[in-house]
Amino acid sequence: MQTGLISSTEEVLTELLAQRILVLDGAMGTTIQGFGLNEEDFRGSRFATHPKPLKGCNDLLVLTQPQIIENIHRQYLEAGSDIIETNTFNATRIGLAEYALGDFVFEINKAAAEVARRAAEAMNRFSPDKPRFVAGSIGPTNKSLSVGVHVDDPAHRDVTFDEIVANYTEQIAGLMAGGVDLLLAETSFDTLVFKACLFAIDQFFADHGVRVPVMISGTIFEGGRTLSAQSLEAFWIAVSHFDMFSVGINCALGVDQIRPYIEALSQLTSKPVSCYPNAGMPDGFGGFQGTPEHMAQMLGEFARNGWLNLVGGCCGTTPQWIRAIAQTVEGVPPRRAPQVPTWSSLSGTEALVIRPESNFIMIGERTNITGSKRFARLIRGGDFEGALAVAREQVEAGANILDVNMDEGLIDGEKAMTRFLNLVAADLSIARIPIMIDSSKWSVIEAGLKCVQGKAVVNSISLKEGEEKFLHQARLVKRYGAAVVVMAFDEEGQAVTAKRKVDICRRAYRVLTEQVGFAPQDIIFDVNILTVGTGIEEHNNYAVEFIEAVRQLKKLFPESKTSGGVSNVSFAFRGNEVVREAMNAAFLYHAIHAGLDMGIVNAGQLKVYEEIPPDLLERVEDVLLNRRPDAADRLTEFAETLKFSRDAKLSAAPSGAAPRSRSVSSTRLSTALSISSTRTSRRPATNTIGRWPSSRGRLWKA
Repeated sequence: MQTGLISSTEEVLTELLAQRILVLDGAMGTTIQGFGLNEEDFRGSRFATHPKPLKGCNDLLVLTQPQIIENIHRQYLEAGSDIIETNTFNATRIGLAEYALGDFVFEINKAAAEVARRAAEAMNRFSPDKPRFVAGSIGPTNKSLSVGVHVDDPAHRDVTFDEIVANYTEQIAGLMAGGVDLLLAETSFDTLVFKACLFAIDQFFADHGVRVPVMISGTIFEGGRTLSAQSLEAFWIAVSHFDMFSVGINCALGVDQIRPYIEALSQLTSKPVSCYPNAGMPDGFGGFQGTPEHMAQMLGEFARNGWLNLVGGCCGTTPQWIRAIAQTVEGVPPRRAPQVPTWSSLSGTEALVIRPESNFIMIGERTNITGSKRFARLIRGGDFEGALAVAREQVEAGANILDVNMDEGLIDGEKAMTRFLNLVAADLSIARIPIMIDSSKWSVIEAGLKCVQGKAVVNSISLKEGEEKFLHQARLVKRYGAAVVVMAFDEEGQAVTAKRKVDICRRAYRVLTEQVGFAPQDIIFDVNILTVGTGIEEHNNYAVEFIEAVRQLKKLFPESKTSGGVSNVSFAFRGNEVVREAMNAAFLYHAIHAGLDMGIVNAGQLKVYEEIPPDLLERVEDVLLNRRPDAADRLTEFAETLKFSRDAKLSAAPSGAAPRSRSVSSTRLSTALSISSTRTSRRPATNTIGRWPSSRGRLWKA
């Protein structure tokens, strides 16, 4: 291969990966232990009088014993490594705090990159036909953002998202200054910390006008979850927004235990896949149970199964192990990337995959302080445990996504959003579903994004204040790793006709996909569900315009989604819950038929379209579909004749009243959702949130 004809490191690596499986190195710490270094060795002459003990601070050795670190790099290169990692796994201000070495972060990382660079260049001179690369190792820190560490206050965090970003930015700057070929963010056990790392990398690249390939690697424990409780698929969805070179799994497990997860990952992504397990499971004496021969044999099987593009070793592995692995995978064709569907995917601790045949997605509305008197009262009173109960009820009632809004003038929205979402993260019965962060204040939206480890939805951004602000917010949404709701507003105001709604969404789509790099499936259009039946003539066609706009957008942008706040349509009849619920149900029936994918609703309390009394349905649809000029008056007159007995009510009490004492049964939920059977072959979004029981067969056509 003539590498001089290739213009970048990524192109060289891509060409190599098309030819063969690339080999990573093994454990730096394990190999360092073999040198038997003492306190004086770690200190060297420069840190002889340092006030803290330094033995065990492996990262410092790039300054005090650089010849040993370079020797280790050389051993791995001679064993067959194509990519070696810098000795910087813990080299952040947080990681070095216990040694009082935080002020040396930049220097350590720069020196580590230079040491590895010398070793790689020496090997490249020896065998120029086989290029070697230096990856800057970025570890997970010893902090958690997804999980609180204080039992008495699960919402408290010892560190903030912004502090983690600053922590990583300092390390990245040193690694880049030292000349790494790529970055390797690895051993992610807390996905929110990992997302802060990816945020820092992307921000550094943008701020400095530079870019190198980035490998990422998560850590899955026995049982198939991260330490912060995410499934493998939920983890992948949460980080998939990032422009990575490869994705993989390392640490925590031996090669036997990691097998099902690396197989699953190889099918989830079209990116190159890496795998570097530990040297077996712990033996209880500080070592591991595996052998180089067994690990190499199993990784060779993984390679022959077509699961691997890059392979190496983690804790407990040494150059001996890497030599055995390199020999085993030599000549085995690399994994060929599968064709992965471009479905809309979100996640909490579980994955929510919205397939073309998926049922209507319910976004629970009762954790919105502007729309629920009960939730507002609890938040204003500081009763966050009570507010969590509201969220839990929405999930139990069938919500697929939870809408959270803290826009209230009497509270600190940022603080309330942060505390509530931190508490949600501690309650796995709620945290399993994705969060929709809903606010008219950008600062509150950002506060929420800094608390969610999964792939959330931002509700919303618009072109109301021009493209410059829209671009700024959209780029940040993507950097945080969220999907986005785009409202049909522009500089001229809110769109009310189908044509204006579609024109604004077309413009927003173009900006998002062409200038920001948003995937179409991460865009959700909300084309403004506006109130009808007000008695104002210009309002009469609002529902028709919405439905027509949805129909056109689904044809124009089939991978993107459509949504809206359903209860808005019936707001003119507030106080009359019988009419409101009939209107909401009938509106959903027609909107879903036109292609509406999701909506903000009171989960579990939807009226069944087919069960609306015919005389009421006729009048409701006259209003919704603008079939006659006196429709609103006829519906108002008819509503006065209805009897408001408990049995006649179509759903729960008005907003703010006490909830029903029993949860909605699965039969009630499946019947309520049967309105979406007007679509062809619709079924619930496939995910690991829960397999839908066969008794819910009415949810889609068989």
